[in-house]
Amino acid sequence: MGSFIVRVLINGLALWIASWLLEGLEISSSATEKAAANAGITEGADAAGIVLAYLFIGLIFGVVNAFVRPLVKILSLPVTILTLGLFTIIINAAMLYLTAWLSSFTPVHLTIDSFFWTAILASIIISIISLVAGLIPGARKR
Repeated sequence: MGSFIVRVLINGLALWIASWLLEGLEISSSATEKAAANAGITEGADAAGIVLAYLFIGLIFGVVNAFVRPLVKILSLPVTILTLGLFTIIINAAMLYLTAWLSSFTPVHLTIDSFFWTAILASIIISIISLVAGLIPGARKR
């Protein structure tokens, strides 16, 4: 259970960095903004709401990667072998796009403006950050 929580935190951090670097990737929460405006609180509630929004999208992304990605990787194994593993980037972008679609049914939304460029670049950034964070002792279950 602790390993899953660490993965959600890493996913949230990776999504935050990717959305900071790429203009076409955005996470927004209408419920948090409305609640903060109604309460008259702007600074602390807004920051907490943003952090929770990234963690929520990180949770959705982790669930998608845990359940859908293995099936897609098995089904696309011949194409992945033919492209010498480069098709894995497309699979990662598709998982990010699936996360964006699933988040459209929640109060927190992940929006990607272009599947090809933004999703591909975001998947590369998220993969690199996850790889680096996986090297941290205790972040990976042994």
